[in-house]
This record gives sequence, C-alpha cells and structure tokens, in this order.
Amino acid sequence: MSSKYKTGEDAIPHFITFTVVGWIDVFSRECYKELLVKSLQYCIANKGLQLHAWVIMTNHLHLIVSSNSNKIADIVRDIKKYSSKQIIKAIQDNPSESRKEWMLNIFNFVGQNNNNNKEFQFWKQDYHPIELNTPEKIQQRLNYLHENPVRSGLVWEPWHYKYSSAIDYYTKEIGLIKIEPL
Repeated sequence: MSSKYKTGEDAIPHFITFTVVGWIDVFSRECYKELLVKSLQYCIANKGLQLHAWVIMTNHLHLIVSSNSNKIADIVRDIKKYSSKQIIKAIQDNPSESRKEWMLNIFNFVGQNNNNNKEFQFWKQDYHPIELNTPEKIQQRLNYLHENPVRSGLVWEPWHYKYSSAIDYYTKEIGLIKIEPL
C-alpha cells in the first residue's frame, strides 16, 4: 500500500478515508456496514486501534484514529484486508443481492489489474492520512466527518445517523462502536 502520503506520529490522531473502488455504493446495504463495524471493533480490541471518530457512507469511510501500541499503517492494512474479504464473501453469498454480478465484475477487473491483489480489489489503494496536530484541525475534521451524512441528505441531524460517532459527540448516548473522544 505504497503512497506518497505517510502517517506521522502514530499516537497523534489522523484523519483517514477508505474509498470503495469505482465509488460503488456497497454500504447502501446494512449487512455490509455491519461487517465493517465488526472489523473496526476487532481492531480496537486486538490491534491497538484507538478510534476517535468514524462514519460509514455509502461508498467510503472516514475515520479519526491513533495508536499507542501499533503503527496506523499496519492497522489500516489489516482493516482493509480483512473487511474486503468479508464483504466480498458476503456479496457472493447473498442470494438477494441484485447488484452481485455487476459489483463482483468490477472488483475482479480492478483486482486483475493490480499486482497487489490475487483476484478482487474492494478498497482503493490509498487512504491519505492527515495528521491532526492542532485543535483547529481536529475540530475541522470532526465537523466534516459528522456532517457528511447531512450533506448527503441521509439525515437531518448528524446524531441521527446510525453508522457514525456523531451520537457520542452530540448527545449523552453511546454509538455502535466504542470511541476515545478527542
């Protein structure tokens, strides 16, 4: 996963984005979002991921992450590798997925043209980490991340979106994934 963008100090929060190849709206289905939630929960419990904020959109994911015990690049690699295998398998095994053939053809086409993959490619290679080393950068990215479902017309208010940490920041309720607030 070579990139001209590199993470800075792993203990400092970083804003990162994962995008589905072809901007395919895979996460318009709740079952695939749930697999991604489980992958993030696993990395929190087992890989040293500190998740500060998150949102799953229909074709991409924004995170603010850090780690005191592992490299962010290694955690990102593991999240992307594991979640892509799980989601592609779920698509293959889903008898009611009307877009199955179309999505798998695109994932296969992109994967065949990338030496880093054997068959399918689900996520775009890059994730463009941005080190959030000032309070202003943190607040700007938190606002951007949490307002994403509002700007997309999915909800009226950020905390109404189920697949986001906005509820943790805007209310006294707890969201789907345990976060470390900034």
